[in-house]
Amino acid sequence: MSQAIRVVILAAGLGTRMKSRRAKVLHEAGGDTILNHVLRAALNVTRPEDITVIVGYQADEVRDSVKTAGIRFAEQHEQKGTGHALLCARGVIDTEKGLLLILNGDGPLLKPQTLRKLIGEQEQNDRAATIVTTVVPDPTGYGRILRDESGMVSAIVEQKAASPDQLTIQEINPGLYCFDAETFWAHVDEIRPNNAANEYYLTDMIEILRRHGLAVAPLLVADETELLGINTRIELAVANKLLRARKAEELMLSGVTIENPESVAIDMAVEVGPDTIIQANVQLRGRTRVGAECRIGAGSVIRDCDIADGVTILPYVVAEASTVGKKASIGPFARLRPDAHADESSHIGNFVELKKTYLGKGSKANHLAYLGDSEIGSGVNIGAGTITCNYDGAKKHPTKIGDQVFVGSNSTLVAPITIGDGAYIAAGSVITKQVEQDSLAIGRAYQVDKPSWARRRREQIKKSS
Repeated sequence: MSQAIRVVILAAGLGTRMKSRRAKVLHEAGGDTILNHVLRAALNVTRPEDITVIVGYQADEVRDSVKTAGIRFAEQHEQKGTGHALLCARGVIDTEKGLLLILNGDGPLLKPQTLRKLIGEQEQNDRAATIVTTVVPDPTGYGRILRDESGMVSAIVEQKAASPDQLTIQEINPGLYCFDAETFWAHVDEIRPNNAANEYYLTDMIEILRRHGLAVAPLLVADETELLGINTRIELAVANKLLRARKAEELMLSGVTIENPESVAIDMAVEVGPDTIIQANVQLRGRTRVGAECRIGAGSVIRDCDIADGVTILPYVVAEASTVGKKASIGPFARLRPDAHADESSHIGNFVELKKTYLGKGSKANHLAYLGDSEIGSGVNIGAGTITCNYDGAKKHPTKIGDQVFVGSNSTLVAPITIGDGAYIAAGSVITKQVEQDSLAIGRAYQVDKPSWARRRREQIKKSS
């Protein structure tokens, strides 16, 4: 790509057919907003500072949704058509020589290779523009492509203006254009709102360029699903399914086993190492990274987590914003809340919950425990039913447990508290004071037995009845 490439993304509309209070481009598919998917494709062909997003409805929210720094924005205060959007953005977009690539903000399935091909076609041929076309079984609602005898595009006719013969044309305009920038800006002011909607249509540029004797070439894309625009919740669901199928295919081709690809939901930013096995109904969300040779159990939901190599995630684990070290084992039915850190070879078992807690190397909490605001050393055993009482009704308090500590079952550790290395907490204890290194702490009432009490009680009840 020898010429400067400037990209404009049209994202100002409401999207009335979505039946939503949110701008259409803010809806999500494949784990990201529709707009961010389009931006991801555009960033494969140019720099962030050469991309301008035209915003309008919920402009501030749309700006805030963009994850890439350096993107420019222009505002279309009144939505008077796609041509009007470009006129509104002229003061923001660099209008020097080069290529002007115009994309719809509601096309999340667009592939970078299609953009590269479109740019390549425009660069290699002396034409005013190259536009993407595709053939669909049902072209209803789309502008029809009219070609001249040489195969060039002579016009784009919108559905409402098309004749009966033109309505039978199945080659449509999905709204992707690559213009010679100097030519485009020289003629854009010739667009007029000469239509029933009184709007400025970008598609009119094709006829304008033709009137000046300039050629517009088509680039026919065979896979029409790539060019799907999102106008309804049904189309959003279709896009979501296709994006997730692409991601699953990408991972499988890179060496990941997915036992039931149709059932998983893996976001586009997720990374998974080779020889990892992903079972049915798994959700890997956000920016989760899974290492090599892991196993992710059925039904697990993992968001924004960093999971090292060789980790076993058993079924139905829910984890968010947490890290898991090499060869650790988590689950089944465990929960890692934000800032949970399970170190190498640690074990977190069924119905164990961690929140803002570090569990050291080789430590275990295998059953029915809550560990919050805690720092737990290496080689520690946390017995079933253990609770760190970290909240006093006003503030959270820390629990610190040293290395090689044994915490007996059903222990209650009332924070703030420190338990020294090698200490032993007797089962059923309520611990409220510091426990010294290598000591035994017992915090429970003495057992009292009353012989024959139960028999006498039964007899008394029988007499009174």
